[in-house]
This record gives sequence, structure tokens and C-alpha cells, in this order.
Amino acid sequence: MSHGGDELLLASRALPDGLRQNELAVPGIHCGGCIRRIEQALTALPGIAQARVNLSTRRVTVRWRAADGPPPVRETLEGMGYEAHLQHGADDRPDATLSTLIRALAVAGFAAMNIMGLSVSVWSGATGETRDLFHWISAAIALPALAYSGRIFFASAWRALRRGQTNMDVPISIGVLLAFGMSLYDTLHHQPHAYFDASISLLFFLLIGRTLDHVMRERARTAVKGLSRLAAYGAMVVEEDGSQRYTPTEDIAPGMTILLAAGERVPVDATVLSGRSDLDCALLTGESAPQAVAAGSVLRAGTLNLTGPLTIRADAIADDSFLAEMVRLMEAAESGRSGYRRLADRAARLYAPVVHSAALLSFIGWMLATGDAHRAVTVAVAVLIITCPCALGLAVPMVHVIAARRLYERGIMMKDGSALERLGEVDTVLFDKTGTLTLGKPTLRRDGVSADHLAIAAALGAHSRHPYSRALAAFAGSPSPDFHSVVEKPGLGLEATVDGGAWRLGRAGWAIDGEGEGHDAGDAAETLLTLNGRFVAAFRFDDDSRPGAADAVAALRGAGLSLAVLSGDRAVPVARLADALGIATVHAEMLPGEKTAHIRALAGRGHKALMVGDGLNDAPALAAAHVSMTPATAADVGRQAADFVFLRPDMDAVPFAFAISVAARRLVRENFALAVIYNLIALPVAIAGFVTPLIAALAMSGSSIIVVANALRLRPARGAGRRRVGTAAPPRIAAAAQ
Repeated sequence: MSHGGDELLLASRALPDGLRQNELAVPGIHCGGCIRRIEQALTALPGIAQARVNLSTRRVTVRWRAADGPPPVRETLEGMGYEAHLQHGADDRPDATLSTLIRALAVAGFAAMNIMGLSVSVWSGATGETRDLFHWISAAIALPALAYSGRIFFASAWRALRRGQTNMDVPISIGVLLAFGMSLYDTLHHQPHAYFDASISLLFFLLIGRTLDHVMRERARTAVKGLSRLAAYGAMVVEEDGSQRYTPTEDIAPGMTILLAAGERVPVDATVLSGRSDLDCALLTGESAPQAVAAGSVLRAGTLNLTGPLTIRADAIADDSFLAEMVRLMEAAESGRSGYRRLADRAARLYAPVVHSAALLSFIGWMLATGDAHRAVTVAVAVLIITCPCALGLAVPMVHVIAARRLYERGIMMKDGSALERLGEVDTVLFDKTGTLTLGKPTLRRDGVSADHLAIAAALGAHSRHPYSRALAAFAGSPSPDFHSVVEKPGLGLEATVDGGAWRLGRAGWAIDGEGEGHDAGDAAETLLTLNGRFVAAFRFDDDSRPGAADAVAALRGAGLSLAVLSGDRAVPVARLADALGIATVHAEMLPGEKTAHIRALAGRGHKALMVGDGLNDAPALAAAHVSMTPATAADVGRQAADFVFLRPDMDAVPFAFAISVAARRLVRENFALAVIYNLIALPVAIAGFVTPLIAALAMSGSSIIVVANALRLRPARGAGRRRVGTAAPPRIAAAAQ
């Protein structure tokens, strides 16, 4: 086995059915063509079961058959011109590609500005030695700028040509180098014209589009890193001799006894041996209410112990735990989404062969017609420059940048430009309940509760961080008994002693001696107040719907979209809220994997879903959906997994973002049409020899300006995303949703 094979094997993770998996960081991935070539090349290797490329993270995931031995994955990628590194964890390095692009853009802009200034002098009538001097100064400025800024395109073009392939950077590189080379030749021979300004201006405009596009793609992010941070670094393990030792999570084995203090996360899937506590299980169910656990309760890795110490027994290793399964769901979902091909990527596949053919035929035609090689090269360069994809390169990123600005003005953050395209394609909207359609914070129902009893409960609640206690503590301030002591009973409630006995605030079974009277013990969203074990008052809590939820649902339904609720919460409150909002399809008590499976089933039937959720348990579903959105109050992992984050509490952000996406999709198509029309007009004129390389560069710049101006027209449909938008959608939106 080679050294590379040993390294691949050691860094791999075992999967069922005799498979192993590796992740490799490949920073050179930058377009849909890269995805296609890498996946085809790796899949063709013996032993490879699957190869998937994640464009947003620039990561390649390969699954290979262990019986066949480690395949030459890194060698193949490096042979294709892609630098590859085995990835052992989250990559927190700064974005070196963006830094390189910004520096290249700055150099090209500075050089283009100065060369244009010198060209003005030539255009103004400078002749003879003065003109030649300006040309030589222009060449001296252009050469280092071309070498430094142009390497972005030259390196990519060379990798493609070395493999006998082509990409959009090949004609760009040929056009820029030919324009510079011909200008240098004309300067040496004292010709009146040189086109250094054309070559460097061309680079400048192309780098603007490349940088904008990279920024939008990089905001796509990965949520796997954030989800992994929920894992505990280690836990206090009780040895056989009774001693205690802090053990890293990856070294915890099934059967080990662990001491879990309040405030710590469960390191691996486990069972409670002793103790009582409340657990924040939002990672599992998304429900805001903590769950009581006691001896025999099963715990999931990543859930948070809130109120009391527990002694637990490890049931699985870290790689087999629930949290590890969540991470794997995220990885699979994000890799699946990376298969989406953006409009710009698909258009770029057609560009290079057409431009190469036009330039080559122009050169051959003029050589046959005139026999003048200089003239033939000039025409070919003009064809390459005038058809340069500046407008095509700006068509998508400019619309996405303007859309990001429009969304930001309404408190919506867009992370990925491709998500804007995907949002305009959806036909189904799936909502989580807790924290999405609702605010995720319990509020007290004031009906039938006396002020005196509320004051006592508020005074007790101030001594706990339980969500229900916090909701009650908000009403503190009225006169209340002087408590001698207040003790929190983990998983049960609060007990305070007074001269008249003992007050209890908590679960019905603990707070009341016997069955109790005058209350309904079947309501789980209920806390009882008792004195000496006798029922005094019941406090019930609601999770209020988010402002604008009803209007947002009505607007989306009016746009022709199907609506459904996917929630890990209990069936009764989910059904109650869905009925109030007018959503007929309801799925309650769903685990994260079930949500993801439901979304994949919809995709299998040809539906494209928008997932709107906020909880830790929603992260895999957010990543698996065709596009996703989350409120800013969501868990960190939810925000990282989503394509859009809305900062305001109002749900109007959802229909507004959908309207913007439809308008943006229309403008992108218009920009492509403008670019095509420009080329249909400009290309014959250039082939006919009526255009110099400088005029070609100016025409190319003009087409780019037109595309930018068209992008500035981006506006949502009138009234979209506002209150009382009504149910009638603009025809374009309704068509997009069908």
C-alpha cells in the first residue's frame, strides 16, 4: 500500500456494507464544470462507490469499498490540477481565494486607470517619440499587472488545456495575451495604435464579476462545523476503583459510568442510572419545553442538562451517537444540494467552444482574403475581446448583490446567490412550529389566576432558569411571602418554606399530595402552585404565534404554493396552531431524520421545497431542502444551515423573499438575453473587421454597464411581503410556483 493509501485509510471513517468515507478539501473548485469533471473522474476509479462535490465548502466526499483498498483519490485530483488535502475536521482557515481575488482586482484597477490616462494623451494627438514613450510606459504598467492579476484566469485555463479540455477562462486568457502581445509588437515597430488599455480593462471587469460571484458563493457556508461544536469535548468518567477521570469524548466506550453536572451537554448516547433533572432536548424534538428525566431515561448526545446532576451510562461511542448521525445527515444534505447547477454555470459550458470557433474562423478567413497576418490577428483579437463574457460574468452576481441589498433593507440576510435562484423554483413551503410559526417562548395565560397567587408563583419562579419559571418571574413585584429558603428539585420544581408551611411550584405529580382537586392534570404545558401539598392555582402557558404568520401563510397560499407543518412538538398544539393559520397538512412528533426523509420523498416526487425552521433539530432538514430560511432567533446551527436568515420577528419576510427571488430570476434571464443580443450584433461587426481591439473593449464595457443598470431595476412585486397582501399573487409569481 502506498504512503498516500495509508494516509487515506487512516483518515477514513467506516460505513455499513464494507464502505469507508473520506473528506478532502479542494480549494480550486470554483464552478459547475469543476463539479462535473471531478465527480466523473473519481467515480471512474476502481473501488469508488460514490463521489460528491460540495461547491460551497469546496470539499469532495468519497466513499470507497474497503475490500478493494484505498483508491488514488488525491493523486487523481492533483493530476487534474486540483490541490487536495485530507480533511480531519472543521476548516477554520481564512478565505485565501477571496484575498487573492481582491488583491488581483485592486492591481488590475490601478493599472487600467493609469493606462487609460496615458491612452487619452495618445488619442489627443501625441505622435512620434512622445507616442512611443506613452506606449512603453503603458507596457511597463501592463506587464506586471497582467502577470499578477491575470494568473487567476491563466492558471485555470492552463489546467484545462493540459488535460485536453477547455473552459471559459481559455478564451479570456487567449484574448488578453494576444491583445498584449500584439500591442507590444506594434510598440516595437512604432505603430500608431496599441491596446494595453483593452487587455487590462478586460481583466478588471472580469475580476469584478469573479470576485462578486465568489463572495456570494462563500456565504453559502456549511453548518456541519457549527453542529459539531455542540459535541462535548469530554466528560467525567468514574473508573472501576471509584476514582474520577476527565476523558475525551472520542475515548468514551459503551458501559462507562459518567457524572453529568447541570449545564453540561450529554457527550454520547446514554441511559440515566441515578438523579433527576430537566433536559433541553431542542436538538432532538425542537420543542421549547424542557423534558424531565430520571433513572432509566434514555439521553441523546448533544442535549443539554439544565437543572440537576445525573449519573449516566454510556450506550454508544461518539461516532455512533445521535449527534454524529445529525452531522452525517447534514453532510449528505449539503452534498446533495451542491448538485444544483446555476444558470451562469450552464451558460458558461456553451460559451468557450462558440467563441473559439468564431475567433479561429475569423483569423483563417482574413488570412485567406488578405494574406495579412497582422490584420488577421487584430480581427481575431477583436472577436475574442468583444465577445468576452464580462456581461455574462456580471449578469448573475450583480442581480444577486442587488437582491441581497433589497433583502437586507427588509431585515433578511442572503447567504448564497444560488439560493435566490432555488427560492424562485419552489412549489412547497414546509414550516417548523416552535420558534418559527411561534416565538418559541412560553407566555402565561392570565385567565382565572388571582393576582395574589401569581405574585407568589412569580417570587418562586425568580429562583429558577426553567422557561416556565422565567415566564412567571416576569410578573414579580407585587407583595409576596417572605421565604425562609427556596430549593430547586431537579426535574420537579421549586419548594419554599414559610411560617405557614411549604409552597411548591412545579409538576402536578410532585406538587400535590394525592390526586388534588380543581385542576386538569392532563395538560403538559401546566405548572401547579400548592401549599402543604394542597392545590392552590394552575398556570398554563402558550407559545404565541409569530407576528405576521397568518398574513404570510395567506400570501404564500395565494402564490400557488403548497403548505405544511413539520414539527417535533406534540400533536395537539401543532394541530391547534396549524388550524388557526389555515394550514391543512400537519406532521407532528417528527425526529430530525424523519423530517429529512420527508423532504427527500417530496423531492423524489418532483417537488421543490422551501423549509422554514429554527431549531437544532431542523438543521438537517434545512440543509436537505431545495432552499431554506430561518429567523435570527434560531440556534446557531439553524442559522448556519439556512440560506436566508430574517432578522425581524415578522413572518412577512418569507413571502417578500419569494417575491424578490422571482423578480431576480426574471432579471437574470433578461441579462442573459441582453448579453446574447449584444453578441449577435457585435460578433458579425467584429468578424467583418470594423472593430479594433480598443473599440471591442469599449463595447464590451458598455454591455457590462447595461447589465449592471438592468440589475438595479430589481424590485419585488408590488405589496409583496407586507401586511394584508391579500391572496391574489402576480401572474409571474403564480407561474413560478406551479
